Amino acid sequence: MDVGVGLIGSGFIGKVHALAYRAAPAVFGLEPPRLEILADIDDVAAARAADDLGFRRSTGDWRALVADPSVDVVDITAPNQLHEEMALAAISAGKAVYCEKPLAPTAVGAGRMVTAAEAGGVRTMVGFNYLKNPIAALAREIIESGEIGDVFGYRGWHFEDYMHDPDTLVNAWRLDPDTGDGVTSDLGSHAISMARYLVGDIAEVSASRTTVKRTRAVGEDGREVPVSVPDTVAALVRFGGGANGTIEASWMAAGHKHTIAVDVFGTKGTLAFDFERLSELRLYPAGQSRGREGFTTILAGPSHPDFAAFVPAPGHQLGFNDLKTIEVRDLLVGLDPAAPAPWPDFREAWEVQKVVDAIIASDRSGTWVPID
Repeated sequence: MDVGVGLIGSGFIGKVHALAYRAAPAVFGLEPPRLEILADIDDVAAARAADDLGFRRSTGDWRALVADPSVDVVDITAPNQLHEEMALAAISAGKAVYCEKPLAPTAVGAGRMVTAAEAGGVRTMVGFNYLKNPIAALAREIIESGEIGDVFGYRGWHFEDYMHDPDTLVNAWRLDPDTGDGVTSDLGSHAISMARYLVGDIAEVSASRTTVKRTRAVGEDGREVPVSVPDTVAALVRFGGGANGTIEASWMAAGHKHTIAVDVFGTKGTLAFDFERLSELRLYPAGQSRGREGFTTILAGPSHPDFAAFVPAPGHQLGFNDLKTIEVRDLLVGLDPAAPAPWPDFREAWEVQKVVDAIIASDRSGTWVPID
């Protein structure tokens, strides 16, 4: 299928998207998309990024990208508060939309995006690429098969430490309340999406948020400004299926570089994984012989979904960019009207944002808050 791509934004995640558009056809045997236009903050930055990332043209005006007839899918990697305006413009133009998470700073904005996309009949996808890990797919398969029995408990957390250094300057978007709720939106949305993927709908939450570093410098002169968004969040959750659990996120967790970790507790056993060991799943079946109890470590390999496309031997690690390559494969295949729509879509991302908003409301009220 012939697909013209317009990419808005060329920062870290924009570059990851651009690399994935080149890798996915080679890895999965697809027709390469046309990398048509790259838009960035101004003409100079856009031209430089387009040259570096292999786009045919560039523009400092994202609206021109959206309106261009050669663009079939608008890929949004701009700051969070810009997602809604850009996506609504693309939907109005009849374009498919691929947007990074979080979908919008609030569930209200995300809901508007869902309504427009579904009314317009356009296909959408949101960048929760950790869900594309073959190990996560295996974990879900084990849970759904009943191998660990009925799930009654869940523990999930996303910890990193890139804001731990007290001398870290104010980040223009991470610490801006207009972009979302700090770590709740940035890392918490990944933890929430994984919980929903493995266990199902979250029914209600009771949460606490903390701002550890209440001021940060804005420049080399040392002038500090207040920080209003949280650095850590912890939530008790009740799932619609009856399980209880916890979800946590922190960008202040010293020593944790990329901990997206999960424990799922069932009546017949437990499974666990940590994305710092991206291709390993630990499984504990109950009822083991006395003195021989312990977790079995399962290494991802070609028998697991999508792994063999990258490497034919088990135990060889996949990486962050490989997960994005799988995600872009799903996007490109799902743009074909005859194929199933790509997932996670705007509606799933809206459900994640509802949980984010409920966490904020619970912290402010000190009560359990249902996911509305």
